[in-house]
Amino acid sequence: MKLNLGTLAAAVLALIYFAWYDRNLPLTPLRLAGLAIAVPALILLIVARLQLGRAFSLRAKASRLVTTGLYSRIRNPIYVFGLLLMVGFILWATQPVFLLLVAVVIPIQIRRVRREEQVLFQEFGQAYLDYKRRTWF
Repeated sequence: MKLNLGTLAAAVLALIYFAWYDRNLPLTPLRLAGLAIAVPALILLIVARLQLGRAFSLRAKASRLVTTGLYSRIRNPIYVFGLLLMVGFILWATQPVFLLLVAVVIPIQIRRVRREEQVLFQEFGQAYLDYKRRTWF
């Protein structure tokens, strides 16, 4: 639970910082699109992280198979919403050229997902394959 509260605190502090920084900048359509993507993505990223609980790890490991909440529909919601948050922030910052960074991050995340899938399959076998069949990414 301590790590979950740390994650939540970091997200709240980031929101406060960007809201403060943003207060004098004009609201353009590009910035509004960025906010429309980033805010829900951040909320869902926090929810996914909290739902993952102690199963969260920076390295691929298989302590338990989380299949409820957001994980009942998406196998990797932290990656999905993290990427959307990145895209939203880039648009909000009106730096679309940094979307090229997203093109670099996507293959890295796919490689991480494949490694995690191997670890989860080794630990949970058919239960993981059934879960994988029911969910997206």
